[in-house]
Amino acid sequence: MPRHLKKGAAADTKAADEAKVRDIVTGILADVSKRGDAAVRELSKKFDSFEPANFRMSQADIEACVKSCSKQTIDDIKFAQTQIRRFAEAQKTALKDIEVETLPGVKLGHKNIPVNNVGCYIPGGRYPMVASAHMSVLTARVAGCKRVIACTPPTKGQPHPATIAAMHMAGADEIYLLGGVQAVAAMALGTETIKPVDMLVGPGNAYVAEAKRQLYGRVGIDLFAGPTEILVIADDTADGEMCATDLLGQAEHGPTSPAVLLTTSERVARDTMKEIERQLKILQTGDIAGQAWRDYGEVILCDTVDELVAEADRIASEHVEVLTENPRYFLQKMSNYGALFLGKQTNVAYGDKVIGTNHTLPTNGAARYTGGLWVGKFMKTCTYQEVTESASALVGEYCSRLCAIENFWGHKEQADLRVRRYGNAKAAE
Repeated sequence: MPRHLKKGAAADTKAADEAKVRDIVTGILADVSKRGDAAVRELSKKFDSFEPANFRMSQADIEACVKSCSKQTIDDIKFAQTQIRRFAEAQKTALKDIEVETLPGVKLGHKNIPVNNVGCYIPGGRYPMVASAHMSVLTARVAGCKRVIACTPPTKGQPHPATIAAMHMAGADEIYLLGGVQAVAAMALGTETIKPVDMLVGPGNAYVAEAKRQLYGRVGIDLFAGPTEILVIADDTADGEMCATDLLGQAEHGPTSPAVLLTTSERVARDTMKEIERQLKILQTGDIAGQAWRDYGEVILCDTVDELVAEADRIASEHVEVLTENPRYFLQKMSNYGALFLGKQTNVAYGDKVIGTNHTLPTNGAARYTGGLWVGKFMKTCTYQEVTESASALVGEYCSRLCAIENFWGHKEQADLRVRRYGNAKAAE
C-alpha cells in the first residue's frame, strides 16, 4: 500500500484563484474581440509597459536579433532544431493516407491534411523559452502548415534575441513582439493587422492556458496545459543527489509545479529529501523551486515494482523519469504519462531543450487520454468515399431500412433515390 512520507500543502485557494483567472481572461477576450488592435495595444501597455509603433517585427529587426547572438548560441539552436526536425520527420512517416475497397465498388479512404494557419505562443518573462520555438513553429513546418505565426513577450521593452532567432530559424512567417492573453486573443480572433489562425499551440502561464481553454472550439489547440509536473520513479539503485536535482529542475518552473518522488526505497526517499534541502540553499532559482517543493512536492513509498507502476499510472504525470534497475519495464507496463525518460543517463531537461522529443505535454492528469504535441497534432485526418452505381444500390437498401428504424425520413429518401436510379445496374451484374 503506497504511503506518503511527504505531502504537498492543501491548495485551499486553488478554486478561488482559478475563478479569478477565468474572469480576467473572459474580459480580455471580449475586449480584443470588440476593439481589435486598440485593445491589444492598451493591454500590452498595461501588462508589459510596451507600446511599439508595430508589434510585428520587420525583417531588419529579426536579422538584428540573429546577428546579436553569439556563434555558439546560433550553433546550439541549429543543433537542437536538427534533432527536433529529425524526430518530427520520422513521426510524420507514421501518418499514412489510405484507400481501401471494403465492398466491390465501395472505396473508402482518409487523407492527412495539415492545418492551414497556426499561431504559436512562445513564453518569456523570467524564463525566455527559446526551446518552445523549436517545439511549435518547427513542428508545424514539418507537418506542412501553410502559415505559421508566432508571438513572444518583450523583455523590458526589447526582444529576446535568442528567442527571435529561434523563431526565425524554425520558419515563422510572422513574428510579433506581443505577450500574454492579448497575444493569444489576437492570433485566435484576429485584429485589423493580424489575420486569425485556425489553431493555437504553445505553453504559457495560467492566464494563457485559460485563454486557450476559452478559445477552444473557435480555434483548435494543442492541449490543455497547467503547471509543469515531474514524477521520478526510483528503486534502491538510485541516489538522492540525482533524484533531488531532477525534481528541483522542474520545480523551478513555477511555485505551483508538482514534483513527486515515487520509490520502493525508504533510504532513497530520506536521502532525496535531505539533498533537496541542501540544494535549495545554493540553487539560483531556489526561491521558486523551494515554494513549489513545499506546497506541491510529494514523496510516496511503495512496496513493489508493480505498485510503482499502478501509482504512476494513477498520477499520470507530464514527465516521468525512471531511475531504476530495469527502466524498460515501465515502458512496457505504464499507460499514463506525457513523456518517459528511461534510465539515469537521460533527464527531463534533455526533452525540454534539445534531444528531439516535444516538450509541450499533457498535465493535470490529461495523460490518461492524450499525448503531447507532435507533428500529427497539426494534421487533420479527413475521410472520403467513392461508390459505383451497383454498389450504391446495394448499400442504399441497407441504409434505407436503417434510416427508417431511426425515423430519419429525409435520410431514407437519400438512400431510396439511389436505389431507384441505380437498381438496374445492380440487377445487370
